[in-house]
Amino acid sequence: MYPNDSIAVVIPSYRVTRHILGVIGGIGPEVTHVFVVDDCCPDKSGAFVREHCKDPRVVVLEHEKNQGVGGAVMTGYQAAIAAGAAVIVKVDGDGQMDPRLIPSFIVPILAGEADYTKGNRFYDLEQLRTMPPLRLLGNAVLSLMSKVSSGYWDIFDPTNGFTAIHADAARHLPFEKISRRYFFETDMLFRLNTLHAVVVDVPMDAVYGDEVSNLKISRIVTEFLAKHFRNFFKRVFYNYYLRNMSLASIELPLGGAMLAFGTVYGLQAWLHSARLGTTTPAGTVMTAALPVLMGVQLILAFLAYDIASVPRRPIHKTIWSRIKHA
Repeated sequence: MYPNDSIAVVIPSYRVTRHILGVIGGIGPEVTHVFVVDDCCPDKSGAFVREHCKDPRVVVLEHEKNQGVGGAVMTGYQAAIAAGAAVIVKVDGDGQMDPRLIPSFIVPILAGEADYTKGNRFYDLEQLRTMPPLRLLGNAVLSLMSKVSSGYWDIFDPTNGFTAIHADAARHLPFEKISRRYFFETDMLFRLNTLHAVVVDVPMDAVYGDEVSNLKISRIVTEFLAKHFRNFFKRVFYNYYLRNMSLASIELPLGGAMLAFGTVYGLQAWLHSARLGTTTPAGTVMTAALPVLMGVQLILAFLAYDIASVPRRPIHKTIWSRIKHA
């Protein structure tokens, strides 16, 4: 199907011995390399694949220490780049992802429409009935936080691990800085935005079997929330102050300052009046309300600019390709 392009699949392997052979068996002939990364699996999944899988495309890589899904994928990315792959697809080994969909993830990249594609299980509303309610709620919350922190306002389902990336974009990722564990997929989006890479959603069905998820709601509201805040402020600094400046660079800090001033001043005035048992003067109310209203308007104007700034030009077709062929 793709005579001039080498396609690699990376499968992080940790406690998936019941499913991984079926996943490998479902990978079509369009794929030229399959890298199974045994992330110090207690079930010895790497040795299991070596023993039972006869597919000549399969190469097993092993970690001496567990590095999490992010660490396993980064190892696979580096191996795929070294093998000369043009596109690298990441598929989980637990059977939740249908390998027959791989062409759907590859085509937008080879057509020059995207640098990175990812699955989205929310396109078909009928299929959402198969998703456990807790996962549905968690994904909705994570998607909203991811939009703010990553800057990709037009995508959903950020924790979806069925992804593909052009090698020219992957080789410019800071492999050593990307989150190694559950925050990996979301952190990838943040890193891609700092490269101005184009990300496109690919519709897919939600499939749930006997696999066990280790993602906890408590982790979402604590660790994930803190990391989303960190990535948001880093992204804003990179895109609006370090690399470029625009009207939005003024709107956000000015709006935040006015909102904070109006809120603090208004609360102090209200508490003071409450202690004295008097009515707050109209002038004091206006002095507090006006900065709050203006601050909200400025922040909304920044968000409108940020939404309109989602990357639209694939970097593998422009900047990096010119550098590579210079």
